Amino acid sequence: MTSSLPRPATGAPEHFPVVIVGAGPAGLTIGAILRAAGVDCLVLEAETREFVEQRPRAGVLEEWAVRGLQQRGLADNLTERAQLHTECEFRFGGERFRFSYAELTGQHHFIYPQQFLVTDLVREYADVRGGEIRFGVRDVRLLDLDTSVPSVSYISARTGQREVVRCDFVAGCDGARGVTRTVLPPTAEISRHDYGVGWLALLAEAPPSNDCVVFGIHPNGFAGHMARSPEVTRYYLECPPGDDPENWSHERVWSELQQRLGAADRPSLTEGRLIEKRVLDMHNYIVEPMVFGRLFLAGDAAHLTAPIAAKGMNLALHDAYLLGDALVAYLTKGEESGLDAYSQTCLRRVWDYQEFSEWLSGVYHGTSSGDPYRAGTTFARLRRLFTSPAAAAAFAEQYLGTAPAY
Repeated sequence: MTSSLPRPATGAPEHFPVVIVGAGPAGLTIGAILRAAGVDCLVLEAETREFVEQRPRAGVLEEWAVRGLQQRGLADNLTERAQLHTECEFRFGGERFRFSYAELTGQHHFIYPQQFLVTDLVREYADVRGGEIRFGVRDVRLLDLDTSVPSVSYISARTGQREVVRCDFVAGCDGARGVTRTVLPPTAEISRHDYGVGWLALLAEAPPSNDCVVFGIHPNGFAGHMARSPEVTRYYLECPPGDDPENWSHERVWSELQQRLGAADRPSLTEGRLIEKRVLDMHNYIVEPMVFGRLFLAGDAAHLTAPIAAKGMNLALHDAYLLGDALVAYLTKGEESGLDAYSQTCLRRVWDYQEFSEWLSGVYHGTSSGDPYRAGTTFARLRRLFTSPAAAAAFAEQYLGTAPAY
């Protein structure tokens, strides 16, 4: 469903209580929450439906995030199809060390590729709950955000004309490069941290070579193995920031993966065709506050957490639950407390996840830094993780995000 509602007479702007910019996990979840409560909203997305439903991104969901989807009727396919992971594995010095976090916490990870979740959410929001969504829009502009009657205009893919929509609130869910980041006022504070390393992000048409996530700590650089499906595996290789993916041939990629993820008692990785190859410069940022007038930021538009700890999609859903519920409370009951507390409540979890990612980066990248001190502290952290029950419990709590969601 892309344009089911009747259009007003020519020249009269449409009105929706909420306009959501961006059809990713955050925007679609907010929209589904609103529609479940009978609140009209409009989602605007620059790409096509086919594109957003096929775009590979994250794939690790924490248990609290999945429970939130279940409570809102958005997890039927996920709970049927997702893999459940209860352990992870560190490999260094040619050995492997298993970490059973479910035994410590009673919780696990769900492995469900983001494009599958987006496909589910588009269907639920648009096809089942009757939400309005317009794909392929261009040149989105946000106006009068500091008033009680903001508006959004865009070039329609259907008509090629600029159309105007009036609303009460705008949810900016269009990522780091979206329009909502371009309209922030000078009062916005953007904190950024650069790790000084790059990761070559790979998707391989090859079955997973292990039954859980594997972290390879190696003098050549970090390597990661993450299952995405029975036929596809996500891999990461530490590389120089700004490196050209074309510097990494098929042979070089698999040679480094075999070396960095090797363990004496495990067979070689199962190799396959590389269907994605791009370099990510590892950095984080946070926008504070996450609210500017009637504009509410969510997901990567508000904060980016490098994939070091697999937190990004979880934070996007956390934002969406808070903002969706708060908008429903305000628009149906006039309750303002949720909207008033939105930014502060979100940022508590955001900063917690940022700190854990920074700590984990020290483990991943210390041995490849060329600094004997950093390498020594890396091995100290790893030894403590596998010899101290208290350290293991603390790591498991942060890795799974088992603190209360909000």
